[in-house]
Amino acid sequence: MFKSWFQLDVLDAALAGEKNPLAAFKDCLNQGQQVLKKQFEHGIGAPALIRGRSWLVDQVLTRTWSRFMRPAAEQLALVAVGGYGRNELMPGSDVDLLILLPDDENNQYDPQITQLLTFLWDIGLEVGHSVRTIEDCIEQSLADVTVVTNIMEARLLAGAESLFRHMQTSTAPANIWNSKTFFEVKSAEQRRRHRKYHDTAYNLEPNIKEGPGGLRDIQMIAWVANRYFGTASLEQLVEQDFLTRKEYDALVSGRVLLWNIRFALHILTGRGEDRLLFDYQRTLATAFGFHDDDNRLGVEAFMKQYYRTIMELSRLNEMLLQLFHENILHPEGPGEPITINNRFQSRSGYIEISNARVFSKQPFALLEIFLLLEQNPKLQGVRAGTIRAIRQHRHLIDEDFRNDIRARSLFMEIIRQPQGVTHQLRRMNSYGILGAYLPAFGNIVGLMQYDLFHIYTVDEHTLTVVRNLRRFTVHEFTREFPLCSHVIATLPKPELLYLAGLFHDIAKGRGGDHSTLGGDDARQFCSRHDLSDYDANLVTWLVNRHLLMSSTAQREDISDPVVVNRFAEVMRDTVHLDYLYLLTVADIRATNPEMWNTWKDALLKQLYYNTRRALQRGLEDPLERTEHIQQIQQAATRMLKELTPAIRTLWDNFGDEYFLRHSPDQIVHHTNLLTDRAGQNIIVDIQPVTELGGTEIFIFAPSGEGRFSQIAAVLDQLGLNVVDAGIITTADNHILDTFQVLEDSGKPVTDRVRLTEIETSLLDEISSEGGGSWKISRRTPRQFQHFPIKTQLTFKPDPYDRRTVMELVTADRPGLLTRIGQAFADCEINLLNAKIATLGSRAEDVYYITDKNNEPLSDSLISECLEKAIHKHLNDEETPGAVHLNQEISI
Repeated sequence: MFKSWFQLDVLDAALAGEKNPLAAFKDCLNQGQQVLKKQFEHGIGAPALIRGRSWLVDQVLTRTWSRFMRPAAEQLALVAVGGYGRNELMPGSDVDLLILLPDDENNQYDPQITQLLTFLWDIGLEVGHSVRTIEDCIEQSLADVTVVTNIMEARLLAGAESLFRHMQTSTAPANIWNSKTFFEVKSAEQRRRHRKYHDTAYNLEPNIKEGPGGLRDIQMIAWVANRYFGTASLEQLVEQDFLTRKEYDALVSGRVLLWNIRFALHILTGRGEDRLLFDYQRTLATAFGFHDDDNRLGVEAFMKQYYRTIMELSRLNEMLLQLFHENILHPEGPGEPITINNRFQSRSGYIEISNARVFSKQPFALLEIFLLLEQNPKLQGVRAGTIRAIRQHRHLIDEDFRNDIRARSLFMEIIRQPQGVTHQLRRMNSYGILGAYLPAFGNIVGLMQYDLFHIYTVDEHTLTVVRNLRRFTVHEFTREFPLCSHVIATLPKPELLYLAGLFHDIAKGRGGDHSTLGGDDARQFCSRHDLSDYDANLVTWLVNRHLLMSSTAQREDISDPVVVNRFAEVMRDTVHLDYLYLLTVADIRATNPEMWNTWKDALLKQLYYNTRRALQRGLEDPLERTEHIQQIQQAATRMLKELTPAIRTLWDNFGDEYFLRHSPDQIVHHTNLLTDRAGQNIIVDIQPVTELGGTEIFIFAPSGEGRFSQIAAVLDQLGLNVVDAGIITTADNHILDTFQVLEDSGKPVTDRVRLTEIETSLLDEISSEGGGSWKISRRTPRQFQHFPIKTQLTFKPDPYDRRTVMELVTADRPGLLTRIGQAFADCEINLLNAKIATLGSRAEDVYYITDKNNEPLSDSLISECLEKAIHKHLNDEETPGAVHLNQEISI
């Protein structure tokens, strides 16, 4: 077949004549690559194509070998190793070669070998090569298991067959790396590789080759089988009773899918790219026949197929490695069984069913095994035969099973255990039991959310939330989140929190409000599992409201007692507040660990403490703004010890809004600063780390048109992320601006040189009255271009202040705040406060604004000026109509 694909007769004719051999070989390889691409486009699968490329490269190499290595061609051996040795040569893969030398060589072949390798690179082959004697092979194999792994897959291309056979014999298990040692070292290697990818196959830009469940895991099985059985054939594992025919078919079909995706990825990128980046996912989804529909994107369906495939491959990898563990490390047998109960026993530290009919006769044991693993922490895992039995009996989990009181009780006991909950829920998901018992959970297995905010699939995110919640209970981790650890210790029923974590996103991907739909699922679960009305209502309420605390903390002014009182009314009591606070922290941290920072931590704590005080005071006696301002001023006065006439004048100049937004500590610091530097027209003060978790930049300066945009441009150019901005204009027309900023890493600024740079840059720019050279020059991150976000503007009156609330949703980009500031300046808009939230590539900002007369914005000012100015400065291609709301939307 392959001979008919490639024009080898043209190559041979050229080589027989006087034509330039370099051009002839180059043309042959280029033509071959085009043929492979066309064959793939016409439906020929990667299994045939990678063998075809291997065959073509074989033909090229044997011809170049005989051409360049005469007369030594038969004294040396040219050997294919690695993926090329397996005949699995992808379009962009390196061609791994071993040139085998006789032990008595004395560098006499070096010139010819150098000439050969140079020629191979010149004709377009990316060659990875090693030149060794057999003694070298033995020595380097002993030192590095990857060397012997490559040699195991060796295939003779040309030269001395006897030399090749001698190498195979010398590096066989009988001489080096026996199957036991090889298995132990390769297993450790796989664990390290998995840790590199956070022990999950569900990264949103996965590595098809190296990630968990990827092609390397399949090769791992083949390597161990090769060392143990002496064969690299996976089908041989069926004959050895290590795999059933059904499992073998699943393994092979999974490998074929990964091969096809990897082949397409190499063709698309024109190189050996194994990362399934966002840059390529949409194109590949379309190429494989996935298209958008009303409920989900085609790329999400494509990636769901990928994730489900690698989950199945991970299951098979675990089961087979456990079988190898039992047979290779314990060839003497598993030892005597230790009875656990009538259905289960343990051997060598691993649990197993006591007889082959346990699951068929008592299906509830499919849940019981996970409870026993929790209750017996000395158990190291599940024996391979039992893993297989679980997989074979999953179909027994039907509606009758779910209604069985024994199954319902077992599941709740699994959730209630003091240890092992997360580990066993992950194991249940891996074995397919969790999705079978909770069909709604089965729907989110492998479901990706195509954005940069959620870096895991929904099921992986959900289990990570539960893991985070459980981590709060572990004494060794109390220093990570002391408040969370304290609060969770006071909960009467922490299992209700875990159930809320399990259900909070369970309705993703269905369309509609996933919080509401998930709450319905949670209520049905609670009813089926005989939870009390109070417990069921609490779990349902948590699922329905799981986004509330995060959105309130990040989008509203939580120093305002009106906002806090409104939030407290929704909480009703401290019990609901405690549960929701813990769920919120766990949820944000599980969405994307890089999104969690000290600022969000401080915001949630501030809202938690403020709300707790409001609840303790009593909802019937809410704290009013006037009383709050008086309390703040009294606290600041006590800290100052004396309220001098100069300070009274200063405070009168500040206005009530200043005291509403700042803490007593901030007020005292600003007061001392302004009195100590009285007469200075511009002051920039930086507090590296504040109680709010960020770096606080305080600016006192004459107010002026575009001042906010001017300051934002400097901060952006310095690579700082503004997470909060408080803008106060005094009675004598000065600004008292407070910016909370973080580095790109999500941490406060602590380096002295960096702090000085920030202060100097701001002073220079403000002093120059905009004459500086600060321009938006940072580039938008690569990934952002794949997530186009249409700009949405919503305007509504603030029910508690004479001001307008502008909510902006748009694609995040360098200089966003600067652009918005420029739009405000164009329309003579006063910015009073800003809450900045970035969710991956999506910016969700809230601005509190007035017109130039300090009044709420009129409809005409919004539609005729501000909307147009914002879209102009954001360079939007289209100007969607903004939403105008005449009344506030309630929480």
